[in-house]
Amino acid sequence: MTRKSPEPGAVAEALRALLRRGLPAAPDAVTPALLDLRGVAARAADPADEASRRAALDGLLRSTLARFPDVKHSRSVRALFGMAPAEPGWNLTRRRDAAAAACGMEVNHFRKRIEPRLVEVVAASLVADDEAFTRTSAIAPRLTAATARQRIPAEPFAWEVAEHEAALTAVWAAIYALRAELLTIERLLSLGAGRSEVVPHAVDAAWAWGRTRRAALDFTDGWDTGLDPHALVALAGWAPALAAPEADRLTQAAAAASDRTAFLTAVRSDIALSDAWIEPFFHTTNTDID
Repeated sequence: MTRKSPEPGAVAEALRALLRRGLPAAPDAVTPALLDLRGVAARAADPADEASRRAALDGLLRSTLARFPDVKHSRSVRALFGMAPAEPGWNLTRRRDAAAAACGMEVNHFRKRIEPRLVEVVAASLVADDEAFTRTSAIAPRLTAATARQRIPAEPFAWEVAEHEAALTAVWAAIYALRAELLTIERLLSLGAGRSEVVPHAVDAAWAWGRTRRAALDFTDGWDTGLDPHALVALAGWAPALAAPEADRLTQAAAAASDRTAFLTAVRSDIALSDAWIEPFFHTTNTDID
């Protein structure tokens, strides 16, 4: 049975209730509309435990607020929910004052006109995250502290299960490695770093992207999972969209390279591929809330 995504209005209403206390998310301020989001359950160490899901929600909200798409109001929305420039323990009135000041607006105008729109944008981000988890069954293997050696019984079914988990873990290792590179680039761009500082990291990201795509293709070819290899790679985060020939060339170069130097040698003369991968990082768009 297909799971229905939550209504944005219900999520926005739940966020308004959470705003009364702000972050961290208190037990009496969080409703099922937030705790039952698939993205929250998937990130919880123990999805069956409400405290674990509440901690996952807190982390998801902080991550969402840290990446708020409207630069003009990014500090305001963080202050509104209790992150810097607000301080822990501030009530909603003080947080609103700080949020209004952060975008240079009168507090009543902010409360009536801007705050509802900011909450709606955050709600839309949470719903989009929920829908992303609904569209794919690709969940990273859950890790727990080892208390003993993990021995595998000497029988075919156990071997197949272990082989599948090893292959899946290798894919997720590549996805997270790529995500680390993409986040590094976005952080540098946010800091105003120049091309000379960003481009080497873009090369690292290209190498990681190619290895991730190769790992995803190998996994989906070798195991009947129904997963889309392109969707697996996309889980790492935004990356430049490459045409099929360029994607194949990058994947082949990355898979064949034994190290970064070998990869750079393989792609250095491919100007079209370099432009298709490097240039998009330097072109960004933002949506403003007036």
